[in-house]
Amino acid sequence: MRPAHTPDAIARYRTVTAAAVLEGRVDLRSYPYRHLAVLCQGVGGDRIAQAMAAADLLDRFGWDLVTISELTTSNSVYAFLRRR
Repeated sequence: MRPAHTPDAIARYRTVTAAAVLEGRVDLRSYPYRHLAVLCQGVGGDRIAQAMAAADLLDRFGWDLVTISELTTSNSVYAFLRRR
């Protein structure tokens, strides 16, 4: 299940999709936590590129990439970020 993109859902699950970030569908200004996970699901090597692109975009808004983790069993990539 993909996380919802409302401010409340993002704060509750501390996760947002890379697609929502890249499409400009999220506003993290009111996000209350220092850490955030960016989820990218699907098949193929594009997941890592998409997660990195979302991390690059969020860098402009004060977020630093901490690490990226690939979960092969669920075809998911997570980019973990920390707010400066």
